[in-house]
Amino acid sequence: MSLTTNRRRAAAALVTAALLVPLSACGSDDSKKDGGAKGTGSSAPAAGTEGAELTVLAASSLTDAFKTAGAAYEKAHPGTKITFSFAGSQELAAQVKQGAPADALVTADTKTMDGLETDTGTPTVIARNRLVIATAKGNPHKVGALKDLADTKLKVVLAAPEVPVGRYSKKILDAQKIVVKPVSQEPNVRAVLSKVELGEADAGLVYKTDASHAAGKVDAVDIPDAQNAVASYPAATLKTSRNAEAAAAFVAWLSTPEAQKILQDAGFQQP
Repeated sequence: MSLTTNRRRAAAALVTAALLVPLSACGSDDSKKDGGAKGTGSSAPAAGTEGAELTVLAASSLTDAFKTAGAAYEKAHPGTKITFSFAGSQELAAQVKQGAPADALVTADTKTMDGLETDTGTPTVIARNRLVIATAKGNPHKVGALKDLADTKLKVVLAAPEVPVGRYSKKILDAQKIVVKPVSQEPNVRAVLSKVELGEADAGLVYKTDASHAAGKVDAVDIPDAQNAVASYPAATLKTSRNAEAAAAFVAWLSTPEAQKILQDAGFQQP
């Protein structure tokens, strides 16, 4: 092969490389500006989040709101599938410690989340809640205040003290020096509500959102703010997630106006 031919080929290769560099650089700039998507980039999924399958561990009191939120998120992020696992926050914490395969966690209190700081990313509070007294429909026993729960003729059910709602319940009862002897202590707030719905208890302390969801089946007696407790709901990614980017995108979305409207429509308060 002649020296002239080699020089021509080398020159052609240099020209081709020179043309490709600007094209590659332009593509890089677009990704930085638009999150890897064309158009405005404001609602496009972040790179690495398309088609992800996420498992989210969430407190029982989020059941109804998160089912709606999950459907809205999947619609806005085609190909993404979210599976929720609802339970008491203490059960969720145990699952995380045992290495359950999941991508994100939302608890009903900061104490439980703080105990998992080596297992999660930095948590963000996405909502707040308050307690009410749930009674049978029509409130046949005329329960009107926390002090009425001390009546030994009343069948009262509470959540177990290691459960966030049980801890909040104990806190407000102790603060008012009210002694309640529950007929049972349940593993989560939905179990407390179910006991009242089924007539197995006359009253129970639950979150306002749970009582609202069961409107028509139970009555709710409000507790004054001065006697109440505020429940905070932190959300965080799990460090063992196999879909870290998608998990982070979902957790971040929970603080957006769209997600906040869903939570507030369900009765949750702003974070």
